[in-house]
Amino acid sequence: MEKSRQVLHDIVTNIEKVIVGKTDIIKLMVISLACDSHVLIEDVPGVGKTTLVSALAKSINGSFNRIQFTPDVMPSDITGFSMYNQKDNEFEFHKGIVMGNILLADEINRTPPKTQSSLLEAMEEKQVTVDGKTHDLPRPFMVLATQNPIEYLGTYPLPEAQIDRFIMKISIGYPKESEEQKILELYEHENPFEQLKPIASCDDIIYLQNKVKDIYCCDRIMNYIIKLVNMTRQSQDLLLGASPRGSLYLLISAKALALYEGREFVIPDDVKEVFLPVISHRLILRNEAKFNKITSDKILLDIMKQVDVPTGDYHEKK
Repeated sequence: MEKSRQVLHDIVTNIEKVIVGKTDIIKLMVISLACDSHVLIEDVPGVGKTTLVSALAKSINGSFNRIQFTPDVMPSDITGFSMYNQKDNEFEFHKGIVMGNILLADEINRTPPKTQSSLLEAMEEKQVTVDGKTHDLPRPFMVLATQNPIEYLGTYPLPEAQIDRFIMKISIGYPKESEEQKILELYEHENPFEQLKPIASCDDIIYLQNKVKDIYCCDRIMNYIIKLVNMTRQSQDLLLGASPRGSLYLLISAKALALYEGREFVIPDDVKEVFLPVISHRLILRNEAKFNKITSDKILLDIMKQVDVPTGDYHEKK
């Protein structure tokens, strides 16, 4: 347990060498990796999204691919394609950009739905099917997709089915003045990313992902998760609440956070900490709520106040 916790903390510390003042965001991203899932990063340009993802890939000594989504990107650019080899008299598979450990899907909402959907199988099944043949992706595999929350001209909003496959949506945000000064000092003479070294391996991450599954969650906390998610489906301000996948991702994220904290069991605080980043992007607000400037985060914070927190021993197994 201590070894797993140390690896997670070491990855966060390593990324902090190039990303200043964003420990909580880095922790959520690393927890998502431990959950064997994907993250949607919604933020304005220039706040360090690419550096953050690149640093994660370098920290685990994994292969890193990046694709800049534009309207002319084709599904075959992502999944790969088969080409006939006249010399060998057979079709050869040419790998797409998805064949790596960490994939940065930059500005994913700038490519048409057909291309967006080509990532669905890869995200859910960890494989791609080209011309009827299935090709497994390397493990671990993680998609980190970015989109600009301000600029909507020429974009194609992600469908709910694809948004639901991201375990979390995070926002890096602008740094504080003191943090921005540290950034200027850090990058003034050289790029610290070039000095960044791997501190874990892909095998370590696969081990961590298996350890997350072994974290214990008692029935009372599972019921707590169910009540929280069910409340989103009953809210008068929401047109669409969280899906059962949201409940499952909330459980897995809470387990990963417990592992990060060095515990073998989940406590209510784990659920509370990941509730907003895991659930908020799965909700669709009614027009009346938008008009009244009610946000998804506000609704979720109100729900947490309304649902009773379970008490007692959380580590007792039947």
